Amino acid sequence: MIADPVDQARRLAHARFPEARAVVLAGSTAAGRATAGSDLDIAVLVPDGGESYRETIRFEGRVVELFVHTGTGLRELFAADAANRRAVLQSMYAGGLVLVDRDGAAGEARALAEADLRTGPPALAPGAVETKRYGLTDALDDLADASDRIECLAVGGFVLGAATDLLCDRRRAWLGSGKWLPRRLLAADPVRGAALLEGHLHLCASGDPALLVAAASTVLELVGGPLREGYRRSWHGVLEPVGAGGAAARVSSSGA
Repeated sequence: MIADPVDQARRLAHARFPEARAVVLAGSTAAGRATAGSDLDIAVLVPDGGESYRETIRFEGRVVELFVHTGTGLRELFAADAANRRAVLQSMYAGGLVLVDRDGAAGEARALAEADLRTGPPALAPGAVETKRYGLTDALDDLADASDRIECLAVGGFVLGAATDLLCDRRRAWLGSGKWLPRRLLAADPVRGAALLEGHLHLCASGDPALLVAAASTVLELVGGPLREGYRRSWHGVLEPVGAGGAAARVSSSGA
């Protein structure tokens, strides 16, 4: 008999974190989509003086991703996630299942998370948008010229990610990676997002990049169009911060 994952999460919380101020179960299990192979994503708020860390363990045969933090650590991680335009931890607290809540700590954390999610991610700096436009333009040129199927698929994956980045910034929407990329992309712009995903799927299935090129080109037009001639970045001996939150971008956005 397969153990109930929510009950497993509760047992883990009480056994490993008896002093926790809050424990929240997130991910597919909290959403009711868990399978026998699903891991457990658990956020744990510990008392001040403890350690903030991320750890992967196995509990009762199930893989568990632990996100452990103090109150100060939680605020720092919220700020870092917002600066990265991903809000991973905020989404866990806002949409997760509360397993432990001492003195309203889980409710307070959820309120902070929901406030961040409502505010949305910071906009990219103009220089970052320009660099990303240049990178996507360059990749679309490569995709149009690609004759090798493997290279075409590799460039197509970059195009999907780059177009998603620009479109989410344009819509002031949160980014995602892995399975969260299509979810966040469709939430940001259902029409253009679906076109990008369908174009990428068509490329993978047929080797034809035309639909993906067309979909990514519409995103480029939203942010100023293709950028080739006229693009310039100066090198000053350090990576120049061009993104939100001090994130540095490469001087060259594509390999040789």
